[in-house]
Amino acid sequence: MPAVFPMLTALSMFYYMCLRRRARAASRGEMNSRRAMESSARALPLNVEMVQYAKEVLDFSSHYGSENSMSYTMWNLAGIPNVYPSSGDFTQTAVFRTYGTWWDRCPSARLPFHRTPPSFCSQDYVELAFEEPVYPTAVHVLETYHPGAIVRILACSANPYSQNPPAEVRWEVLWSEAPSKVSSPQARQFTPCIKQINFPTNLIRLEVNSSLLDYYTELDAVILHGVKERPVLSLKASLVDMSDLDEEEDEERCGCDEEPLSKQLSMVTLREWPTNGYFDKLPYELIQLILSHLTVPDLCRLAQTCKLLHQHCCDPLQYLHLSLQPYWARINDSSLEHLQSRCTLLQWLNLSWTGNRGAISVSGFSRFLKVCGSELVRLELSCGHFLNETCLEVITEMCPNLQELNLSSCDKIPPQAFGHIAKAGSLRRLVLYRTKVEQTALLSILNFCSELQHLSLGSCVMVSTCSSWGAGGLCARLLLSLLAACAHCSSVSLSTLLCGCSTRGTFPSPEMKNSQRTERMKPFINTHVLLATHCQALLFQGVSSLTVCCLCLWAGTRMVSPAALRKLLESCKDLSLLDVSFCSQIDNRVVLELNANFPNVFIKKSFTQ
Repeated sequence: MPAVFPMLTALSMFYYMCLRRRARAASRGEMNSRRAMESSARALPLNVEMVQYAKEVLDFSSHYGSENSMSYTMWNLAGIPNVYPSSGDFTQTAVFRTYGTWWDRCPSARLPFHRTPPSFCSQDYVELAFEEPVYPTAVHVLETYHPGAIVRILACSANPYSQNPPAEVRWEVLWSEAPSKVSSPQARQFTPCIKQINFPTNLIRLEVNSSLLDYYTELDAVILHGVKERPVLSLKASLVDMSDLDEEEDEERCGCDEEPLSKQLSMVTLREWPTNGYFDKLPYELIQLILSHLTVPDLCRLAQTCKLLHQHCCDPLQYLHLSLQPYWARINDSSLEHLQSRCTLLQWLNLSWTGNRGAISVSGFSRFLKVCGSELVRLELSCGHFLNETCLEVITEMCPNLQELNLSSCDKIPPQAFGHIAKAGSLRRLVLYRTKVEQTALLSILNFCSELQHLSLGSCVMVSTCSSWGAGGLCARLLLSLLAACAHCSSVSLSTLLCGCSTRGTFPSPEMKNSQRTERMKPFINTHVLLATHCQALLFQGVSSLTVCCLCLWAGTRMVSPAALRKLLESCKDLSLLDVSFCSQIDNRVVLELNANFPNVFIKKSFTQ
């Protein structure tokens, strides 16, 4: 009997070990199956770098191509390269709308806003979505023609493919630099040194400045490198990275720090200093002049120091001209609400690029204009995708003195909404580039906005022809500039339009001879500008009838002949820029001859390998 107990003890221990081994095997199997499921969900391990081409182009400010075409459009940035490593002018690339300083020299050019931070130099942008969110390790941009326009690369915390939109959208600057001019127009792979961020992203934004370029920059593809797991700092890196100490300053300089502008605008407890030295002895106007050189964030910070500076920084006279575009990533409804009391005398307002992804609501925008719109003369709303018909109705009702309205790339506004613009009878400049304005609304605007001088209709695919614009006295005014891209614009309709816009308040009668029309137009020859892009049906054999002076004219059609160009250059004495790219009848020999005979005109012709 005593020998049985050791036997039972041994069996019990053996049974316990078997159970424990089985439990371990089961837990290990469950863990392995879980890992197998996770590995099947992701193609690569966490620490392996993923390489992705852009899956989709989500948003952009402009492109050279037409909305109903794939040539020179931003949509060419999606997917694998089409052209690289070839160099030259290719229609399969993505091209922004402008380059150089030509557009700043047009009468239609808009005056710059003061108080714009020197570091903000972006003119255009494009946002690209990728398949998988990653922690970026590198961004490659394939530039195929006249590189050097990219000035900022940003990453967004929001996943465009997620079913649940985040409560807060963060933008982080991966890389930024001042505009530069690359000596060679040849193709290159641009790979700047980007900084690490603390969130995964699959939404990348490129911002460009083409002012230093000799011709259009062309992009072929964007490649995002990254890992699924946040990378650990290398052992070679210093324990205290000096760049981290300046991170807050850099983010504020770039306008994309995490703190919304509304927090800086909010009230704080102000100290009452017994004396401000000699500063409070200065005249009120002199202090206002000194503070007028500060940016909006600097004014917000300074207003939180003492009651004296708070009074000066919140004076509505400091906010006659307000540009919030440099801080597009930080502007929301709360920001506009805090600015209301300071903007009661507001005359110029720039909200371009702001308010997207729910940052600004229709109600928030409407409340701001109801308080601050009575004195508004200029309103810039480029790429404001929150705008709808209600917003246009509020603009025309609350801004009776409005003279300039920019709705460029506001492609979410429905066609029927543009009829409200006709109520703004004081309009002088109207930009409807890449909008859904229709022919009926456009004719109504031309009819009722009798002061209109500058009109931009580029890439308005729902405007089919310009033949009826000058009929019936609709353009009986001095139209200084017309930026159009009508695929069905003929020489007859263009001539009718120009004659209708030739005099200040006097429409030439149809019976008037051509010589009489020319005499009537002479006093205004030096002020007219015609920017006609992609007028494929324009018969350039009769182009010499354009007696108005042009600053920029894009030929861009295969029907133009050398003889027609000579007549154009002889007629338009003040012509400054002529682009004859893709004009099959114009070769380099003709360009050299025209350059010799007309040295004051820059004649551009691109090349392909």
